[in-house]
Amino acid sequence: MASLVVEKIYSEVDTCLKLNKLIHVLILECGIRLASAGYAVFGMDYEGHGRSMGSRCYIKKFANVVNDCYDYYTSICAQEEYMDKGRFLYGESMGGAVTLLLHKKDPLFWNGAILVAPMCKISEKVKPHPIVINLLTRVEEIIPKWKIVPTKDVIDAAFKDLVKREEVRNNKLIYQDKPRLKTALEMLRTSMNLEDTLHEITMPFFVLHGEADTVTDPEVSKALYEKASTRDKTLKLYPGMWHALTSGEPDCNVDLVFADIINWLDLRTADPASLTVTPIRVGNTTSVQRVTTVNGVSNGHRRPKRPFFNLLCGLNRGRLVPRSTV
Repeated sequence: MASLVVEKIYSEVDTCLKLNKLIHVLILECGIRLASAGYAVFGMDYEGHGRSMGSRCYIKKFANVVNDCYDYYTSICAQEEYMDKGRFLYGESMGGAVTLLLHKKDPLFWNGAILVAPMCKISEKVKPHPIVINLLTRVEEIIPKWKIVPTKDVIDAAFKDLVKREEVRNNKLIYQDKPRLKTALEMLRTSMNLEDTLHEITMPFFVLHGEADTVTDPEVSKALYEKASTRDKTLKLYPGMWHALTSGEPDCNVDLVFADIINWLDLRTADPASLTVTPIRVGNTTSVQRVTTVNGVSNGHRRPKRPFFNLLCGLNRGRLVPRSTV
């Protein structure tokens, strides 16, 4: 009985945990597509994820993930080559939560974000009961790494393209075991906190979601769109598409999604006079740079003149930066 309750409570969190690793496999293509469109792309593996060190799939504090991303991406922005560029975040699934928390950590620093099926609200269908959360919280410090959360094979539900699905299954970097107790609770708390503070989101963003997504409820993205305070917000739902929009759909669908993403970025970086980049402090020096764009990309004119006009940080796990993907 207890395992069934836990499975229901963590079904959505568990899914995000797995997909965060599954999608990681195909992040390279995402980076290549955005770089080919003229954007400098930066990304990183969270501690315990991908090629990073640490216990596999163990998140002691979600804030640690956010702080690691913040330190890395702001260090990129502080480099002379990128100081005058707009800064955009990019996040898929769990990376969407990291992206939103990066924004809340420094609301004026980032110029915009792209959010693909973000983990920013617990679906009403699987919202946990406070009593169960309380019980699990009491033992999380005793058995934080306990692989308690029942696993659920979400590959079939997330990746529509059969060839891409098999590539994911055969990738050795993907964590195949049950999610750990502490990790699941940290993600649960993060989602619930974000759900209560969606109105605090003030940066421009583009949220994309497949209407046939059975992994993360499209209603989550609708809630973000409706509650966020920013005026520059766009929501696009793709009929018939599943969860892994940028990596699990047939090529024609993936091309459509990336075309929409790049078009959104291009529109917000086309006018050099529309963007002011927040000062970056290097040592004791403060630099204020003017950039083009409305949402964080830089220098106005297009690709031919310079190799990169904007930074994307946190691909899949964080953002685009001078930003990239989380």
